[in-house]
This record gives sequence, structure tokens and C-alpha cells, in this order.
Amino acid sequence: MLQDNYFISREYDEYLKKIRVLYVEDDSDTLYFSSMLLREIFDDLILAKDGQEGFEKFKKEKPDLIITDINMPLLNGLGMIELIRKEDKNIPIIILSAYNDNKMFLDSIKLGIDGYLLKPLELENLIAILKKVVEKLIYTDSIRNNIKFLNAFVEATNHSSIVSKTDPKGIITYVNDEFCKISGYSKEELIGKPHNIVRHPNNPKEIYRQMWDVIKNKKGIWKGVIRNKTKSGKSYYVDCLIMPIVNEYGEIIEYISLRNDITDIMSPVKQLNDAIKNANNPVVVYLKIEDFDMMEDFYDNETLFAIQEEAKSSFEKEFSKEFNFDKLYHLENGEYAFIVEKDVCQKDKNSLIDSLKRVQRKINSTPLIINDNNYSISILLSVAFKGYKKFESAKLGIKKLLKERSSPFIIANGLASIEQKKAKENMKIVHMIKNALNNSRIISYFQPIVDNKTNKITKYESLVRLIDENNNVLSPAMFLETAKKSNLYSQITNEVLNHSFEMLRKFNIDISINLSAIDIEQTSTRETILSLLEKHKELGEKVVFELLEDEKIKDFKLVKEFIKEVKSYGVKIAIDDFGAGHSNYERLLNYQPDILKIDGSLIRNIENNSCYCISAVKSIVTFAKEQNLKTVAEFIENEEIFKIIKELGIDYSQGYYFGKPKPLIFD
Repeated sequence: MLQDNYFISREYDEYLKKIRVLYVEDDSDTLYFSSMLLREIFDDLILAKDGQEGFEKFKKEKPDLIITDINMPLLNGLGMIELIRKEDKNIPIIILSAYNDNKMFLDSIKLGIDGYLLKPLELENLIAILKKVVEKLIYTDSIRNNIKFLNAFVEATNHSSIVSKTDPKGIITYVNDEFCKISGYSKEELIGKPHNIVRHPNNPKEIYRQMWDVIKNKKGIWKGVIRNKTKSGKSYYVDCLIMPIVNEYGEIIEYISLRNDITDIMSPVKQLNDAIKNANNPVVVYLKIEDFDMMEDFYDNETLFAIQEEAKSSFEKEFSKEFNFDKLYHLENGEYAFIVEKDVCQKDKNSLIDSLKRVQRKINSTPLIINDNNYSISILLSVAFKGYKKFESAKLGIKKLLKERSSPFIIANGLASIEQKKAKENMKIVHMIKNALNNSRIISYFQPIVDNKTNKITKYESLVRLIDENNNVLSPAMFLETAKKSNLYSQITNEVLNHSFEMLRKFNIDISINLSAIDIEQTSTRETILSLLEKHKELGEKVVFELLEDEKIKDFKLVKEFIKEVKSYGVKIAIDDFGAGHSNYERLLNYQPDILKIDGSLIRNIENNSCYCISAVKSIVTFAKEQNLKTVAEFIENEEIFKIIKELGIDYSQGYYFGKPKPLIFD
């Protein structure tokens, strides 16, 4: 039952079970998994794959609630909502989108949505909104059944809703206690003032033009979501109903407005960004419960929820002793934030930092007590005083702390600007890669590998290169990491594979080709490799696949099966960079290689750090000979290094001493 896991009442649970819900989503995978989640809540769920089908099913099936994506073919979510609103202005609508775009958010507000959730759909966040939706449905039913008894209804709603009245010119004549409570104004400050005293300046003017057209010109009921502003400048969101009251001659004598506070169902990130925009010289403080990912795996949902709530209370209590702030925002994944207005803070920068660190130390040394159980937590803290996009900078500061693990505190000024520059540069690289792929400018260069007994070239290593628009030849360091992040990596690997097999066929030579875990775990790349080996069975014994050092292998079983399959064609397996990083003897047991390529750092420093490097290399060579494995030394830069590695009994050598990577051309 939902009430057992998500603190929802039995009444709400039963109400949700009996309502009819239309869910509109164009992505089949998202539709499948999200609908499974929704069926845990609703018994009557209707599915549609785009906005056009969604609108048709709305008219046919008469749902009580709509949950929809935005970006869809034929008719997008906003277009569908606009059509639906022409038919029914009151049906609750929740947007579920992957985008947190400000314009899209404002457009959805214009259409009167009841909630805005970001993908992927999380049941806990949905339940929080549904609580409000159920209240709204019950509330709307009440309006529909009791509109003739408006005065009695207003009296009843005075205790649960925000109520106000204005004269025909929009001058306030009445407000209830809830209005004063949320706005921060007293009744004396409000009565006699225009209602725009609580209007937020960032609301689109079109909202108000449409509202006045409905209630004044058409004498109808206007309904929508409005962002208001308190006396202190804070933002809050209300689900608003405004209706004109007319006399016996049809003349408007006043307007009555009923509102519900829906701030809590709006994205806390959206609220926080609004607060930052409206604050005077804000300092953004971002908190993260350290090792929260581990806590998610260790604790059940109920315990994790209780820890986060208790942590929030603790943070509010301790930080409020040092700072005056309006609200602590609980974001996601054990993350929280608040803003301090520096001009109000009365602390200089150094004092503010000292205070933050002092509170952080206290929190980290004080366990949370929940139901007589102690839970020790530590927080990471990032603070942004100045610069572009302070919230983004503070959040990036947390990421930096998690990555470096060297300190629990960081001043994150300007990190967003740095990240934006990186993103801009990465976009240029992505464009360059796409252009190179489209114009066959991803090629292989080949570096010779020498047999140490004969001093003759016996094979080559295939190394990827990119030729840019200016005919510059770029090494992998200039583009490969970006390719991995932009899903272009597998296309580059396929180019290298095809080019390498072409050289194998053309020159009948042995070639070594690099493969990463990403390559092997990519179905299309595995299929390409097996297809090439099947097509050129006679070349299998001339192929060596070098498995690159990689800690991110997700499926060891898949990798082992792949190795077994390619070996059936006569392919040899080499372990690259053996002797450093993630290379270890356990990999040898898993991969059963034929060749060990000794890590370049051991070879490069073998002249200067001869004692340690020579000992390490000796142990690898001894092990390899005992296991009947061949060894290759990279980074042979001069004759002296070559002499040393030959004396150590290494089988093959590779490096600039024998030749740089270049196109493979034979006379």
C-alpha cells in the first residue's frame, strides 16, 4: 500500500485508485517503465504515445488526471495541453519532462499545469505532487457542487485556502488570515491597495491580460498558476481561481479569489534559482551528505527518508545559529542548499567561511538520533560568493570535492564559467569528430614493433588519428575522451577496425589493435569485430587485440566470452600497460592473454630509476616466461634503453627509436 511506504493517507490512496489517468509519452522505454510505476498507484491507466493520440484519448476516455511529456512528435505536450484547456480548464495536468528550461516552465504555467517533474520519474516525488492533486480534485468537486452557496463556501475555505476580494478596479477589500500569513503583509497593509502588491515582476504580462479578459470582459472564471512575491521579496506559487461576482443586472461588483499554495510541488531547484535572482548579493551554500550513494544501497527507503528529514532539521538548526536565511532547500540525493544575503549577513568573507566550517565540523561530529538509533553522517560543503551562475558553481564544487576526496570544503567561485568554457570547447571537438567521421578523416597510423632477437620489424600497432579541416593530424589525446562522452567512440573504433583489416588484407602483416571495455561491451562493435574475423578468417592469426587498462569494466563475463570467441579465430590477446594502474595478475587469470605490454612508465624511467624499474620489469619478464607469454616494451626512445630491455629478456620493442606512428606504405 502506498500509505505504508510514502506517508500517504488511506483516503488519498483509495481516491487515487479510483481515478482515471491518461499518461502521454513518446519514448517506448520510458512509457514502459514509467507505466509500471504508475500502475502501483492507479488502477485505471490509459496510455498514449504522442500529443495527438493523447488529445483524442482525452476526448474519448474522459480522464480525471493527465501526466504528459513535453517533447513529442505530431503534437508536443504543450500543444496538447493547450487543446485540452479549451475543452476543460480544470482537469489536473502534471508535466514529466527531461528539460528544466525556464521558458518551457513559464509556458507550462500559462497553461495552468499542476506540477512539473523532471525525468527519470521517481515515485516519492510523484506522490508529493499527487497529494496536492488529490486535494485539488476534491477541492474542485467542492466548488462544482457548492457554487450556488458561495458565501458559505468562502467561509469554509477561509481556514484552508488563501482568500481575497477586490473591487471592480482590482483594489483589495478583503483578505483572510492565510493570505496575510503567506504574503507577510498585515490586513491593514493590504486593504485599499491594488492586488498587484503581491505580483511577482517576472511573471509574463500575457498572464494578466488573459486573466482580465476572462474575468472582466467575458465574466468567466479564470484559473491558473501564478508566482507571487512576499513582503520580504520571496517567491511563492499559488494555484489560483478568480471569479467575478455580478449583481442582478449582470454588472461586476467585486472579484473573489481562492488560492492554494503549491510552492512545495514546484522544483526546489527552480525555487532556489528564483530566490538567488531576487536576493541582494547572495552567497550560495551547497551541502551534500557524503557517501550518500552507499547509504542508498544500505538503508531501506523509509530509513533513508527519515535520515534526510532529520539531517535537514539539523542543518536548519545549526546554520541558523550563524546565518539569517529564509529556507533550506532539499534538492536530491542527499543534497541541500541555502542562500545568505551578504549585505545582510554582517560578516566579511573570512568570517563567513570560518562560520561555515565551524558549523560543518559540529554537524560532522554529531550523530543524528532517530528512534533511539544513532546515524553518523558527514557533509561536504561548497560555497560560491561571486561569479557567473553561483548555484551551478556551488554544485560543481560538490562534484569536485567528491572527485578529489582531499577536503570537505571548497570555495567554488567561477567554476560554472570554467565548466561552460570546457563545454564550449567540447562542442567544438564533437563537431570536429563528426565532420571527420562524415568525411573519412578518421584514419590509422601504424608504429613498428621490433623482434629483439632479429632487430627486424615483425608487426605494427594500429593507432587512431584525426585529420582536421586544416589537415592537421591530431593524436587521440586531442579528441578521444570527448568522443567517449558524446557517444561517438564506437564509430571511431569501427573506422580503426575497418582500416586495420584493410591493411592486414593488403600487406599481409601482423597488426595489433587497441580495444577498451567500452568497445567490448558495445554490441555493435562486437558484431563488427566478429563479422570482420568471419569474413577474413585467413587473417585471424595475424591480429592482436590489446585490451586497454580500464577500471570501468561492467561485465567481466561478457569480456571473457568475447576473448574466448575471438581466440577461436586465432587472434592473440595482449594486456596493455601491464605493471601499473589497474593492471594486475587477476586480469591475467580472467583474460588468459598471449602477450604482456609492459607499462611505459617502467620503461621510460629505466635509465634514471634503474634499480626499482629493472626489478619490476624483471619480475614481469620472469612471470611471463614461466607462463609462456611474450613481452613487449613500449617507449623505447634511444639505444641505451633498447640495450637494457634486451638484456632483461623482453621479446619485442616499440618506440620512437624504431619509428614514429605514420601511414602504412610499402614499396
